[in-house]
Amino acid sequence: MSLQSHDHVERVKHVRRPKKTPAERARRQKVQKKRLIALGVPQEEANRLSPLEIRTKLLRPKKVVQELAKRAAKAASAQ
Repeated sequence: MSLQSHDHVERVKHVRRPKKTPAERARRQKVQKKRLIALGVPQEEANRLSPLEIRTKLLRPKKVVQELAKRAAKAASAQ
């Protein structure tokens, strides 16, 4: 028997991808929110954001940091 003949070598491939469980989704969202808070976003503001908004902010973390710095500078100049 030659390995050239693939008749005897079967490839087991899943028909569809595994389903996302609600528990896994909640865990991912919790981790993403913690990452956003670690960047400097206040807890109250992070709680108001939707999961989609959190993900889009995490795509560009430098922009989030710059935005927070601008807000801080604006608040300091207002006082």
